[in-house]
Amino acid sequence: MKGIRVHTAGGPEAMRYEDIPDPTPKAGEAVVKIDAAGVNYIDVYQRSGQYKQATPFALGLEAGGTVTAVGPNVTEVKVGDKVAYTGVPGAYAELAVVPAQRLVKLPPGITTRQGAAMMLQGLTAHYLACSTYPLKKGDTCLVHAAAGGVGLLLCQMAKLRGARVIGTVSTDDKAKLARGAGADDVILYTQQDFVAEVKRLTDGKGVQVNYDSVGKTTFEKGFDCIAPRGMMVLYGQSSGPIGPFDLGILNARGSLFVTRPSLNHHIPTREELLQRTGELAGWIRDGKVQLRMEFEFPLKDVGEAHRALEGRKTTGKVLLIP
Repeated sequence: MKGIRVHTAGGPEAMRYEDIPDPTPKAGEAVVKIDAAGVNYIDVYQRSGQYKQATPFALGLEAGGTVTAVGPNVTEVKVGDKVAYTGVPGAYAELAVVPAQRLVKLPPGITTRQGAAMMLQGLTAHYLACSTYPLKKGDTCLVHAAAGGVGLLLCQMAKLRGARVIGTVSTDDKAKLARGAGADDVILYTQQDFVAEVKRLTDGKGVQVNYDSVGKTTFEKGFDCIAPRGMMVLYGQSSGPIGPFDLGILNARGSLFVTRPSLNHHIPTREELLQRTGELAGWIRDGKVQLRMEFEFPLKDVGEAHRALEGRKTTGKVLLIP
């Protein structure tokens, strides 16, 4: 089969489209013929060496497809099932072997492409809105990169939970997308100071939670946007890592909270994985949450996909098609 491997960390050119032996499932595993693989910033961090990996390594942590073989003792899925998964390396390929306990059977009305698009980003938005800071009516949240993959989903879920949403974006076109996803107010950070705008929009009170996937360029300023005893949620670092951080800032800004969550800690068991995915898939099936999937690249053009993502030329989900 064909797949993507990284032999030496580096830029998009470090990804090689090469022949890889077809996988064989062991006990508790299944082979998935991949229809679409999701592209995410964690892939960029791994490829570039920002997140250290032993080389050579396979990229991609999310996909949707069809089960073509199962190993011994597999009861969760069977051959022919339409499935999706996240958190298992090797999705940038034609076939992947996956622990059956990490596979989610897709319900009627959800395609394998939608499955690939919803898992990592959709489940991230779900835990952010429902668990890290459980949004409720009367809350106001700040969503950085509101037109990005997680951002568009997070805006929608925040509105479902009754919150007011303030989003930040870089262009007018992205502002339209964020508003379409439910953002009540949108700040063009390329033209406006987002701290001043948040204070203006909240009459100086600030937001209950600041969802920050940008990191280096927004993190410290972001504390000035948060109401006393509010929360800073740093869940990404698209502009770079934040560096050393003085906890005294939390006291000075109003006894604030700060957290750095990740998806793996919010789907550690099959029970929680199915609970979150079931709720997410239900929202998508019922039209309460819309997936934006306008950026698809052939698997062999993975370098173009990464360049587009890193260059902030994409909105919503980026998919690779084997």
